[in-house]
Amino acid sequence: MTFKNKKILIIVGGGIAAYKTLDLIRLLKKNGAEIKTILTKSGKEFVTSLSITTLTGTKTFENLFDKELEEEIDHIGLSRWADIIIVMPTTANFMSKLTSGKAEDLATTVILAADKDILLVPAMNVRMWLHKATQKNLEVLQDYGYLFVGPEKGEMACGEFGEGKMSSPRQIFFFLKNYFHKKNIVKDKNLKALVTTGPTREYLDPIRYISNESSGKQGYEIALALDKLGIKTTLIAGPSTFVVPKNIKVKKITSADEMLSEVKKTLPVDLAVCAAAVADFKPIQKNKNKLKKDKLNFESINFIKNNDILEFISKNNKSRPRIVAGFSAETHDVLGNSIKKLKNKHCDFIFANDVSKKDIGFNSDFNKVSVIDKTGKIKSIKKNKKSLIANIIAQILLDKLIDDRNIN
Repeated sequence: MTFKNKKILIIVGGGIAAYKTLDLIRLLKKNGAEIKTILTKSGKEFVTSLSITTLTGTKTFENLFDKELEEEIDHIGLSRWADIIIVMPTTANFMSKLTSGKAEDLATTVILAADKDILLVPAMNVRMWLHKATQKNLEVLQDYGYLFVGPEKGEMACGEFGEGKMSSPRQIFFFLKNYFHKKNIVKDKNLKALVTTGPTREYLDPIRYISNESSGKQGYEIALALDKLGIKTTLIAGPSTFVVPKNIKVKKITSADEMLSEVKKTLPVDLAVCAAAVADFKPIQKNKNKLKKDKLNFESINFIKNNDILEFISKNNKSRPRIVAGFSAETHDVLGNSIKKLKNKHCDFIFANDVSKKDIGFNSDFNKVSVIDKTGKIKSIKKNKKSLIANIIAQILLDKLIDDRNIN
């Protein structure tokens, strides 16, 4: 059965579309899912606890402070029990509560305490959906990592037409089917990834070095996103100050040679993402003592090229990852230069970004990226937080891995 051994917690929100929750429960139960439900105060205005319990065969939870609830399962237990949590319909008001991190009832408390993915299914009037406040909340929640299905365009209960109509139970069903399919592949295939991030430092003497403005944040966020998808991830990081979760293996390096060495030790993997801003050159010799200013002559310092790590991974016939992706940090002709890099490095994806702008790229929490694949197809990701961009990139890479014939 499609959802055998899958545990799904459904939070029924307040809205005329709440009745469609019953159809989704039927579909999921028919396909083997185990269902628990939370009925919000607003949700009770549209569906009854009895109708839900009749379909699920289990108690419908309603109140945060309930002696019977606490004896059976508490809000922490509910969030740990589920494989995924669904909120349908998700109203504009509920989105606002989640944005501010409220925990004022059982539903919001369970969500705030959750360590699983949360799927929001918006349903509201078109003007409410398109309101700047709702769209801002949407961006914030996507940045937090919430998943979304819909809304769709269509005729609404209020008689108006536009975007805001809740996705159908069957659309939600197929989203969940695809979601668990990906989860199963990641788990069964024991997928592994390496991510390089941050700058490198090439020392002239004990205190002077060649480097760049990279903070390493984008690569760090990509590692987090891949880990969240269940991919066993190793992060090879140049000098940075990030605190990385324990389940991500971190290898800290300083120079390009050290990074290459750790890459070789980490291979083979299924996926490699080269987000590091590696210095192109290094001095042939590092002086043991500080070079005195009055004797310092840069013309006398000889430089050589560093090994190209992205190219090494892409052309590694013995242990080439299924997917190799690199970043192209450019200041002009961003797409043109990035397409050339994609071809020259023989990688599968290039993520192009303009580092000449102070509000995106190096030393910024925001980025704007063009995703270029080896067929020349370009997908633009608008300016947003690097964490959200990392989630999008991670999903693109996972989808490509799953589409690869060798992994099915």
